[in-house]
This record gives sequence, structure tokens and C-alpha cells, in this order.
Amino acid sequence: MFTKVQVATTFREGLINITESIREVVRTSGIKEGVCVLYVPHTTAAITLNSCLDPATLQDLTEELHRLVPTRVDFHHTYDTPADAAGHIKSTLVGHSLMLLITQGEIALGGSQSILFFEFDGPRQREVWVRVIRDTD
Repeated sequence: MFTKVQVATTFREGLINITESIREVVRTSGIKEGVCVLYVPHTTAAITLNSCLDPATLQDLTEELHRLVPTRVDFHHTYDTPADAAGHIKSTLVGHSLMLLITQGEIALGGSQSILFFEFDGPRQREVWVRVIRDTD
């Protein structure tokens, strides 16, 4: 099963917890055992797993990435703005895809893990492409 999850960002740079949206896709698929592949088809956005138990974690992730890859005017891009260039680098560091196990009809996540969508060039209307695949064993 393939679907697209819409993600509307309202900020320039930050994180959105999309765990519940992905859980709903998996539940709706009816697949009890398999894998869920998530893919972000944007060059200035990314996806990762991390904790949402402490809201400060999300702020720390965003701030640390900004510290590691600040917006600079000396990037070599000629087409994009310096902020776009920084977004391209950040999305490469974080990554564009995840593969998650499905067991008993649910995504198998650790106790504090959440699926987080990173926006690096918002606000925008974004998508996460989701493929749910049944286990053939």
C-alpha cells in the first residue's frame, strides 16, 4: 500500500511529530506484520526517530543542527539562498527515509521514540511518502 501524508509547516525551521499520522496509515492498511517505509521527497526537509518525552529535546535538535550548519553567505550555491543551502546540508545529515517494523498491526517503536519531520526551509506544504509492505514469511 502506498500513500502520501501531508505535513503543513508553519515555521522556517523546526520539527513536527508525525507519529500518529503514520500509525493511522499502518492501521488503515490492515497489514499485521511487515515494514513501513517513509520517504521525504524534498531537498530541504528530513525525517528521523528520536524522543518527544521532553519538549526541550526537539529544541536541542533544531538548535544543534543550526549551530553545526549555520546560514552563511559564503555557500557556493548560485540558484538558492544561503538558507536553502543550509537546508540542503541539514537534510543530508539527518536523512530522507526510515524503515520501521510493523508487528501486530502497529509500528514497532522504542518506549520514547517518535517519528519526527524536520523542516529546514518553511513554511511550506510538504509530503511524506509511505509504503506499507506485508511480510511474506
